[in-house]
Amino acid sequence: MAAAGVACGAALAALTVPVAEAGPLGQESGRPASVRWEAKDPGTPQVRFRGLAAVDRHTAWLAGTGGAVLRTTDGGSTWRNVSPPGAAELQFRDVQAFDARRAVVLAIGEGEASRMYRTDDGGATWTESFRNTDPKAFYDCLAFFDRRHGLALSDPVDGKFRILSTGDGGRSWRVLPSDGMPPALDGEAGFAASGQCLVTSGPKDVWLATGGGAHARVLHSADRGLTWTAAETPVPAGDPAKGVFALTFRDRTHGIAVGGDYRPDQPSPQAAAVTADGGRTWRSAPTPPPAYRSGAAWLPHSRGGALAVGPTGTDLTTDGGRTWRTIDTGSYDTVTCTPDLSCWAAGEQGRVARLER
Repeated sequence: MAAAGVACGAALAALTVPVAEAGPLGQESGRPASVRWEAKDPGTPQVRFRGLAAVDRHTAWLAGTGGAVLRTTDGGSTWRNVSPPGAAELQFRDVQAFDARRAVVLAIGEGEASRMYRTDDGGATWTESFRNTDPKAFYDCLAFFDRRHGLALSDPVDGKFRILSTGDGGRSWRVLPSDGMPPALDGEAGFAASGQCLVTSGPKDVWLATGGGAHARVLHSADRGLTWTAAETPVPAGDPAKGVFALTFRDRTHGIAVGGDYRPDQPSPQAAAVTADGGRTWRSAPTPPPAYRSGAAWLPHSRGGALAVGPTGTDLTTDGGRTWRTIDTGSYDTVTCTPDLSCWAAGEQGRVARLER
């Protein structure tokens, strides 16, 4: 399901906020540190970037509207347009990068508009590795366990979510059997809002987020997508515009779900939920983000720190997702962090930034 909506879009404020820290960002010791988004302008104001994959603080990949794929290897000082040839009509919504040379991008849409491409040379050349031929399928996002094994999620086909699997780094894909997938709810789908409706932790655990049905659910698989269990979340649903839009897991136990109602004129109460048992149960954040959020990421090496982003701002939690406070009012659709203590965000009007301390 393609997430639409008019972004409320205040310009990047570069707001400085105190955060308790002890060495790694987000660990608490009482010593104040400051963090702020620093713009890394790629010079593409016409593109909305919902796909973002950061390798480290130097290397990041972007995927967006108009078939655009960009890459930086110098921390965002310069960007190279490495878009696949002939892809200008495609809507890239997710990208998974293994390093500065190898990446996989996903285009969304009905039927053959859903495609995947892989590069092994930094985007100089691309190979189309998947093109959807089922008019009932609509792929939303992808995620990898390691450099070889990954999955991609489609909205339900014949009453069940469809899962693609790769064992060769995205060079080839196959549809997994649906026997282990529980039935979808009426109207249930995934949201192609940030590339985070499907996430992994460790070698076999994967979760997918849903909305549009009577309940916003999170489905979990512990065997790389062969069998799944479903759990309801307290995030509001019951409408095609409502549900869980993004997930992030610190490990196979602790996770955060964010979402709400993407329509800018509608409120989003209970826009975040947390789990401490691998997604079997979810509880509402006592102090959630104040509005719809489409992306989330744990801060590097932090037990309690995480970010959530959306069209009206960025929120920070330091207690594992229970309480959130807004630290910036700029518009971002997606956010990701890397082990070397870097976090990146991207969104509408070509907006890209890296968190600085």
